[in-house]
Order: sequence, then structure tokens, then C-alpha cells
Amino acid sequence: MIEVRSISKFYGNKRAVEDLSFTIKDGEIVGLLGLNGAGKSTILKVLGCFLVPSHGDARIGGHSVLETPDDVRRMIGYLPDTPPLYNEMPTRDYLRFVAKLKNVSSEQVPSFVDDAMNKTNLHEVSDVRLGELSHGFRQRVGIAQALVHKPRVLILDEPINGLDPIQIVEMRDMILSLKGQHTVILSSHILSEITKTCDRILVLDRGRLVAEGTEAQLRGQVKQGLDVRVEVESFDASVRDALRALPGVIDVKEARISGFFLDIQCSSDIRGDIARTIVQSGGRLLGLGKKEAELETLFLKLIKTDGAN
Repeated sequence: MIEVRSISKFYGNKRAVEDLSFTIKDGEIVGLLGLNGAGKSTILKVLGCFLVPSHGDARIGGHSVLETPDDVRRMIGYLPDTPPLYNEMPTRDYLRFVAKLKNVSSEQVPSFVDDAMNKTNLHEVSDVRLGELSHGFRQRVGIAQALVHKPRVLILDEPINGLDPIQIVEMRDMILSLKGQHTVILSSHILSEITKTCDRILVLDRGRLVAEGTEAQLRGQVKQGLDVRVEVESFDASVRDALRALPGVIDVKEARISGFFLDIQCSSDIRGDIARTIVQSGGRLLGLGKKEAELETLFLKLIKTDGAN
């Protein structure tokens, strides 16, 4: 459905995206993950035909953003980081207006608007002026305007930016409900949410693609060694010192949770040695197991690994 071919984009001498290539299958939800300035918004604007690439090309449904941008625009719905809303217009009137701008026939406008409002749960604010809506509802209207002409592809730039925890969950559920009906590409810097929402993740760093795959696949691309979480009845400095002296142990820290827990970073799987060391040092071991690296740690490792090459 989406094919990006060696796209680069420069603003003067500043490189925003460099030789970026990826594909997205029909019906997938794919997330762009990266720090501010990584190139996420730039590539979405290229796909939305708001920017022309300096080099390379992209195709959506077989149509080129360079050669046939109008055909691309008919296939996509686009939500920029700030939704394009007219504050004096009521929600339903605004969506009718957008539908007409997107060449929906007069006969179809009412049903298309109803469909978009159903998908985004907007009927309770259908007659409310946009300027009076909460931030969460404004984001929903932004997605509704992207959906109102029933595009095959949705491009969403930071759709959960600025939402509170409840609104984030609601937005996640709404985006997931679109799966299969639309191909979705979205950007975000909230790592935990992008893994819950997307089938695959594309990790960008300084305009380059440094990793892609599911969360499990991304973990597999990072040489992490092993992190172990240990629960003990109690411990003192002698137990910690004995663990730190153990071959293969990189670091020992107290976990910031209730009870007596230690997080031990290892270069290899030495859980048996850790258990013996705790017991021999006078500690009472209650539990021991692998600890998954936090998503933030995983992300930083992916970027640092790329930067070292």
C-alpha cells in the first residue's frame, strides 16, 4: 500500500531525512518512533503531499507523490500535529464542509459524515462549536476530518500528543478499531502507547531508519545481555558487594518498588551463580527471574547502537 523509496529531504543545508526506505502493507497500523527532530513529521508530510522530497519517491496505492500527487491526496486522510479546525463552526457543520472540500458528492455527504462521527464517537458534541471542545474531542474531530471521505490510508501526526491518560486509552482503542478498514501510519514519542497500537514500529534517528519490527523483534536486535530481578527477605552491603564481585555482573541496583528487590545487569545468564552468592553471603532468597528491559532503555540502545556504526 505504501512504498517509500530512498527518500531524502533537506531544508537548505539541513538534512531532515536521509535515504529512507520502507513499505507498509494494506491494512497495517505502523508507527514512526523517534526523538524530536528525528524526521517523523517530515516523512509524513512527504506522504501527505505537503512536501516534495529532495531525492527519491514514495508511492501510495501505486500512485507517486511526485508524478500524481492529486491521486495520492484522494487516497489519504491526514491529521497534522495541530488539527485544522475552524473554532466558530459546530462539529457536524465542519465535517460537512470538509467532506465537500474532499469532493464527496452532496448525496453522500450526510452518510459519510455520520460514518466518520460514529468511528470517532462525536455524536454527543455534533452541535457544539469546535472552539468549545476539550483537547481530546478536538483530536477526535481532527481524525474525523481525515476519515470523512473514506480514504484507504490514514496519516496521523502525534494523535495522542497532549492527551490525559484516559483520553490516550480512548484514542488507542479508536485507532485500533480502524484496523483492517484503513492502512494507518502514525508518529509518536510515547513508547508504551505506540507498541500497544501498532503492528510494527519504524525507529528513526536523525533522519535515518535505524530499526524496524514488532516490539519483540526490536528487543532481539539489541545485544542486551540479561537483566535479573531478585527478591530477598533482607540484604546488607555484604550481599551487594558479593554480587558486584561476581564474574559476569555489570551492575547491581536497588529496585524502586516496595519490598527488598535488586536489579542485576549481567553480561550472560548467570542466575544460578547469583542465587548461590546470595545464599552463601547470608541473604535469604525469595525469588529470582529475568527482567525485561524498559521500552525507553530499548529505544536508547537502538539509537546508541546505530550511532556507534
